[in-house]
Amino acid sequence: MTEQRRGFVLGVAAYLIWGLFPLYWPLLEPAGALEILAHRVLWSVVTVLVLLIALRRSKQLRAIIADRRRRSLLLVAAVVIAVNWGTYIWGVNNHRVVETSLGYFINPLVTVLMGVLILHERLRRWQWAAIGIAGVAVVGLTVEYGHPPWIALVLALSFGTYGLAKKQAGVEAVESLAFETLVLVPVAAAYLAWLGAHGDGHFTSDGVGHAVMLATSGVVTAVPLLCFGAAAIRIPMTTIGLLQYLTPVLQFVIGVALLHEQMTPMRWVGFVLVWLALSVFTVEALRHHRRQLALSAEAVAL
Repeated sequence: MTEQRRGFVLGVAAYLIWGLFPLYWPLLEPAGALEILAHRVLWSVVTVLVLLIALRRSKQLRAIIADRRRRSLLLVAAVVIAVNWGTYIWGVNNHRVVETSLGYFINPLVTVLMGVLILHERLRRWQWAAIGIAGVAVVGLTVEYGHPPWIALVLALSFGTYGLAKKQAGVEAVESLAFETLVLVPVAAAYLAWLGAHGDGHFTSDGVGHAVMLATSGVVTAVPLLCFGAAAIRIPMTTIGLLQYLTPVLQFVIGVALLHEQMTPMRWVGFVLVWLALSVFTVEALRHHRRQLALSAEAVAL
């Protein structure tokens, strides 16, 4: 198997695992969303620290801690990924899987818009058109729900902010996750201790099988990140950009086909508009990428 094909397989694996999360988090009930989040942080720390030692990359983690700029950026990343994880778990366990999928559908568009507002990047005409169509979709869904689709918006904004902070920090996935979870683990451990002291924790009260499931949340968090990190260095970013739609598509199918969440006509219209916006955005991005390659080839030829 070639390196590029291996990268493609690893990328597909990462996005498929993320797409199957709606089937995993309900298995951790009766623990609530905050308790599951705390366990995810705690066991992720254990998993990534073992990985750092095994891969002999603890030196890189120490370098992050010593770098004030990276440390600050990853502190922001830690806070927003905690918000993202907690919101997603709550949404899935409260039968809002379709709305969580909407968050990851609109995430690429929100990320581009953040680039304009924060980094002062300039958008091309069709990129603006895609964002406009998505905006109409959000307005329509707001009318349908009777309120803005908060779960989707929080997921998109938190993950967009996370990506922006990570991009500015320029740190590899394992070291970054190690720092982020180390920052969060005191809060997570304190919350779990508080639950235990009040007899409300579920780690020891629901059997060995449930405790093992909670502990696997660290592995479930780390494995797709490792697959993604390995894929990112082997395949073009345009391929990564297309693969990212596997996750919300799978989540949407699970929500509608397996969990039988309600889809009213207006919700279908909203989702179709989002998919149209993504189609416009993706086609424009691919065409722009090909034009840039062609211009580069001409410049080399000259």
